[in-house]
Amino acid sequence: MENLAVLGAGLMGHSIALTAAWAGIDVALQGVDDADIGRAEQGIREKLAVLQEHGLIREQEIEQICGRIHTTVSIEEAIRGATFVIEAIPEQLELKIAFFRRLDELCAPEVLLASNTSGLSPTAIASQMKRPQRMVVTHFWNPAHLIPLVEVVRGEQTDDPTVKRALDFLKMMNKRPIEVKKDILGSVGNRIQYAIFREAQYILEQGVASMEDIDAAVTYSLGRRLPVTGPFMTADMGGLDVFHSISSYLFADLSKADGSYEPMSRLAESGNYGLKTGKGFYDWDQQTSQAMNKRREKELIHFLKQDLAGESEQD
Repeated sequence: MENLAVLGAGLMGHSIALTAAWAGIDVALQGVDDADIGRAEQGIREKLAVLQEHGLIREQEIEQICGRIHTTVSIEEAIRGATFVIEAIPEQLELKIAFFRRLDELCAPEVLLASNTSGLSPTAIASQMKRPQRMVVTHFWNPAHLIPLVEVVRGEQTDDPTVKRALDFLKMMNKRPIEVKKDILGSVGNRIQYAIFREAQYILEQGVASMEDIDAAVTYSLGRRLPVTGPFMTADMGGLDVFHSISSYLFADLSKADGSYEPMSRLAESGNYGLKTGKGFYDWDQQTSQAMNKRREKELIHFLKQDLAGESEQD
C-alpha cells in the first residue's frame, strides 16, 4: 500500500483526498492556510452528505472516511512518510516547475511525484528535476470523487515502473486509469472534448443552430450513447462502411480553427466566464447554478452506481 499525500486543498485536491479516503486509504492533505483547510473540510463533508443521500455510503462511514484525511498547512509535514505525492496546485507552468523542483529535493528518491494537471506537459513540469523519471501526470476529472477516469501521462523521461505504480495505485483508489503513452497537449479526454467544443462553436457562429439546440443535439443523441460506447465501438456498431463513407466527405467540411470563434471570444474578453461570474453562453443565478449542479451530480452518481455494481458482479 502506498502512503498518499495530496498537495493543494482546492476543489480538485480535496476531492482527490476524499476519493482515496473513501477507498480506505489514509491521506495527508495540505492547504495553504487554515482557511483553505477549513473550506476543504467543509467541501468534503458536503460531498459525503450527498453520497449518503444517494445510498453510496452509510451515515456511520462519514466519520471513518473523514478520519483517514489528515490535514496540514505544511508541505514538509504532509510528505513525511509519503511514498506517493499528488500535486493539485493552480494550473500555471512556472509555478509547477518550481514546485516539482522543490519536491524533488525534499522527497526520498523512491517517492513517486504526480501532477493533476489537466493539460500541461509532464516533460516541461519535470524539466528542473534531478530525477524526472519518477514524475508522471495523474489527471483526475472534475468532480474527482464521482468520475472514474484518471489519465496517466508519461513525460519523455518517465520510466515504466513509475507508470505501473501509478496505474496500480489508482486502481486501488477504485478509479479507471488509462495510460497516455506520449506527452501530448490535452492528453486524450480534453482533445476529444475540445474537438467537440470547437465544432459546436463553429455551428453557432455560422448560424446553423442556437446554442440551446446544439447542446440538445449532444445531450439527447450521441451523449446518450457515450456512457456505453466510445467512438471506436460506436463506429463498429454503426458499420465501418458507413463511418468511412461519411468521413470521406464530412471531415473536409469540419472546423479547422486554431482558436475560439467570435461569440466565445467576446464573452471571455468581457469577463463573462459562465457559472463563476453569473453569465456566459447562459445566464446563471444562484438557483440555476444549484439546480444544474444537483442535476449533474445525480446523473454522475447514477453511472457510478452502475460502475460499482458491475465491479461487484465481477468479484
